[in-house]
Amino acid sequence: MKTITVEELKQTKVGEGLVLQGCGGDPQEWLDGFNEMLTSEKILLEGDKFKEISVFEHGGNTNILFSMDDVKLDVGKLAMWRLQSHSTFGGTWLSDYLPNKLGVELGTTAEQSNENLKPDCPIIGANSNIFNLMGIVSKTLKRDGQSEAAKEMSERVMDSGSFDEALGIMTEYVNPVDVNMPDFDMEMKGM
Repeated sequence: MKTITVEELKQTKVGEGLVLQGCGGDPQEWLDGFNEMLTSEKILLEGDKFKEISVFEHGGNTNILFSMDDVKLDVGKLAMWRLQSHSTFGGTWLSDYLPNKLGVELGTTAEQSNENLKPDCPIIGANSNIFNLMGIVSKTLKRDGQSEAAKEMSERVMDSGSFDEALGIMTEYVNPVDVNMPDFDMEMKGM
């Protein structure tokens, strides 16, 4: 566990991580509680735990970065947990936090370039019926000129074996955002 500055966070070499926002109190208690919660949710696998966290201040909040490097976890279930608990923990992927909160331009590796192509999609707080979510994601992709990706995503979701897997597939194509963000029109919110 280490305390870092926002400038150090901007230079981080962590592949991916989860940022929880507004984490007052003892960071060790957050780490222990988070590991316990995700173990009980069967998100952390094979007895693994988050080991590396970085604590930083931004926007008047104490935030914690949980590095996902070398942690055995079910990413689909973690994505679903993040969406369901967003209003409580403000959880966001590091790859979203850096450009959207800190204005960091991500590198140009193929993986990062694909990450940057994902459009924002208002599914946090939407009706969690899998067909509704699939429709919102599909419409978002089509509006972004990615009709083939919308078709591929829909086929993969229909072939998936669980809600968690389906949600994980959808988040490969879009960046989930809150339905109440002002940038989204009423037509999209009503889906």
